[in-house]
Amino acid sequence: MTDLETRTAGRFGAPGPSGALRRAAPALLGYAAVRALGLLALALWSAARDKSAYTLLTARWDSLWYTRVAELGYGYEVRLPDGDVHSNLAFFPLLPWLERLGAAVSPLSYADAGFVVSLLASLAAAWGIFAVADHLYGRRAGVCAVLLWAVLPVGVVQSMAYSESLFTALAAWSLYAVLTGRWVTAGTLAALAGLTRPVGLAVTAAVWAAAVLAFTRDGVRRDGRDRARRVLGMLLAPLGAAGYVLWVGHRTGKGPLGYLDVQAGWRNGFDGGAAFARFVAAKFTSVPGALAGVGLIVAVALLVWLYVVCVRQRQPLPLLVYTGIVALLALCASSYFGSKPRLLLPAFPLLFPPALRLARLRTARSAAVVCGVAAASAVYGAFWLNGSGPP
Repeated sequence: MTDLETRTAGRFGAPGPSGALRRAAPALLGYAAVRALGLLALALWSAARDKSAYTLLTARWDSLWYTRVAELGYGYEVRLPDGDVHSNLAFFPLLPWLERLGAAVSPLSYADAGFVVSLLASLAAAWGIFAVADHLYGRRAGVCAVLLWAVLPVGVVQSMAYSESLFTALAAWSLYAVLTGRWVTAGTLAALAGLTRPVGLAVTAAVWAAAVLAFTRDGVRRDGRDRARRVLGMLLAPLGAAGYVLWVGHRTGKGPLGYLDVQAGWRNGFDGGAAFARFVAAKFTSVPGALAGVGLIVAVALLVWLYVVCVRQRQPLPLLVYTGIVALLALCASSYFGSKPRLLLPAFPLLFPPALRLARLRTARSAAVVCGVAAASAVYGAFWLNGSGPP
């Protein structure tokens, strides 16, 4: 499964778009059902608390920052009493661009357009996750992987006017293009992912790792056109993130590292996990907090264990590189700690080991497991979004 070039036709050949959609249909229908359940629970919970579920999905937290960029462009900032400066330059531009496009060609508001983009992108992400898992492990595992992604406790973020679903869709399809030898497509999608979130670096690194591995394995066996496409894909991959970061540096007058100063204004940065470790340690100053601290340690240990299992199962190198960087940036950044679960949403290859186990169960048993977890996820998502939520 680590040989990227011997699987270019996929596990069952290379069906056309209609055939690929039919193959993915069970996964997409299951995903839509899970997300519909989550939205229904959110609507009922919000109504009981006299809140608007739609406002929670489209006009709170980061959603407001994205729609403000779409409407007014960059340059808005908030200066806090403690001296921090929250600038909208911290938010990458692809989602606001799509919101602006949606508002320009339809009667939708910017917030409405963001919601529609996220709904469509979440389906594209589910299809991309299915395509990768199906290519590696077969259709049943692909369906299970998509359902597990849908029932994650913070899965409600997939339906918000946030950039997680858009980024995951671009990342998943870029990785699928890498696995099937479509280098220019992979590089183009990686560039778009780099325009979506800072963690687009992970997609670029995956494309580069796969290309370098392919070069070392192929030697002179490949024709010149194939090598040229591979090089072109490598050149395209970093353009989105690099272009935006350099533009921010130029706009702020602080050079290539200006974007880091923007993130510092939000108290975001990479500290190797020191701030997160202090946050967890502080939980042990009280009995209720200690329980939360133990839960956080168990969650991190589970993530590490899943990644080790991915390595042992010999997932392709680009998936391991991508997942490792996404998880490392999420856990080792000094950003708001409540955001870490949603920052891990794009790390979908971590779900492949449990998806394989779920796929081995009888259909009735696996369906019962998914339905039970989906119900719990829907309730938790409604409670979470009506409470602290994902800032």
